[in-house]
Amino acid sequence: MNRRSAFVVIIVTILVVSVTYGLKRSGRQGGADSENTSSAGSKPVPGGVVYTCPMHPFILKDRPGTCPICNMELVQKINGAELSDNDLRGVRHVALSPTQQVIANLATVTVGVKPFTREIKCTGIVAFNQERQGKVSAWVAGRLDRLLVKSVGTEVRKGMPVAELYSVDLYNAEAQYLMAYKTLKILNSSLSVTFPINTQMSLGDAYERLRQLGFSEEQFIRLQKSTSPSIRVPIYSPFSGVVTEKLVKEGQYVNVGDPLFAIADLSRIWVELEVFESDFPFIKVGQDVTIHSRSYPGEPSHGKVKLIYPFLDAKSRTIKIRVEIPNPGLKLKPEMYVQAAISVPQTASLVIPAAAVKDTGTRQVVWVESRPGVFQSRDVKTGARFGKELQILSGLKAGEKVATTGGYLIDSEAQLSRGAEETQKPPAATEKPAAAPAKQAPSPSPAHKDEMDMKDMKMN
Repeated sequence: MNRRSAFVVIIVTILVVSVTYGLKRSGRQGGADSENTSSAGSKPVPGGVVYTCPMHPFILKDRPGTCPICNMELVQKINGAELSDNDLRGVRHVALSPTQQVIANLATVTVGVKPFTREIKCTGIVAFNQERQGKVSAWVAGRLDRLLVKSVGTEVRKGMPVAELYSVDLYNAEAQYLMAYKTLKILNSSLSVTFPINTQMSLGDAYERLRQLGFSEEQFIRLQKSTSPSIRVPIYSPFSGVVTEKLVKEGQYVNVGDPLFAIADLSRIWVELEVFESDFPFIKVGQDVTIHSRSYPGEPSHGKVKLIYPFLDAKSRTIKIRVEIPNPGLKLKPEMYVQAAISVPQTASLVIPAAAVKDTGTRQVVWVESRPGVFQSRDVKTGARFGKELQILSGLKAGEKVATTGGYLIDSEAQLSRGAEETQKPPAATEKPAAAPAKQAPSPSPAHKDEMDMKDMKMN
């Protein structure tokens, strides 16, 4: 029983080894045949039907089959652009079939020359318009009996009373004026000749003294209609605006010229922008500026450059420019942070969509359509950008077509083509052949190596 079992095991083992060795040899022969077929069919027959891979258009064969890279079914090339060996050098040209162009949503645009506007972006701070700032001062010495403006932020108008002042000097001047006025009035009623009593010549020093104390014509008219001097005289605001400072308190004594309130007109404000040193040569007085604020992102304000400061900030290496803009509704507040864009007209130049340029970090590349369906990579030098358009300084000519969308597919095809070419490169001719190895005893064939040696086995 043991002898029979051992014999059966030996026979089964021999059969398994033989079948395995046969399969290995058939696999090697089949792979070699397929490689020969692929290499033989890699170049199409001149004038014949050409088959290519939709995903790898550099694979060209003269009969149907599968792609050696992705195993996709080859399709017949219909009116597709063929690449010559010169075009394929360096894989700088990539051919796309009509199907690939549709899948990639490929679109091209013709390079043209047109006027270009450079856009300089900068940041800044809203500031008070110094031309619309002022202070309300006491035009006579006295005591502030009443303040009509109680706090900062109150909006005042031109001619509006802001305080009431009591002054002995003003009271005496008013009394002197009224006495002179009444005397001239009585004199005119008793004489046949009427003298004007509302002029400086008629009232003499009394009129001139009140004028020096800041009396207006309206106050003269009210004083003539009254019968006695006013105990309190109102102080009027000389302009409209918002009170930014309250400098006095009620009951306080003031001298001539002491400031009472600071007022700023915010209907037109300034924006102080900081422009980098490299952008400064393009800024001119009178250029249009668009202001954007975080508080009102969808409501830009527009103004013009009014002043370019004649000095440079040594720390930030920026130059300040002043922009004056209208401020309806007082939406923009002083010290508010804003962003600005200054439009600088340039001479006519080559302009393409910014999406057509691929920035690798060290260079800018575009895909130029050299022939229908064939794209060539080309390095360009870009200039300024305005919106979705980019200025081209060199690398393109007017009339050429560049790919604006679908560039990702062209890039992937170029990378696949480059990788395939590197794997198919023959060894360099300059390389020296390796030294012939020393002769050794022939190694046993795979069959002998895999077979079992039964010479030492003893069968009873």
